[in-house]
Amino acid sequence: MRIRKQYTKEFKQDAVRLVTEQGYKQAEAARNLGIDRRMLGRWIREFQDDESEAFRGNGKLTCEGEELRRLREENRRLKMERDILKKATAFFAKESS
Repeated sequence: MRIRKQYTKEFKQDAVRLVTEQGYKQAEAARNLGIDRRMLGRWIREFQDDESEAFRGNGKLTCEGEELRRLREENRRLKMERDILKKATAFFAKESS
């Protein structure tokens, strides 16, 4: 089993700043840091897309992601309640016949 190396948010931000603020080439910065240049490129894109939401870490959802998760859970619960009520209605309709 291969263990993936994890990098801190601060490390990723510093790596991105080497390219965006200090003028290093992406390949050069990646080589000096000992990381893959494509990974650094992905970090740069993520940082440029939304700096405040970049590098949240595993399991840390954005506000929209959290809302979506909550709505999906609510939808699942409501469908389950609906199905229970359908079965109860069918049961009582059969009982009264």
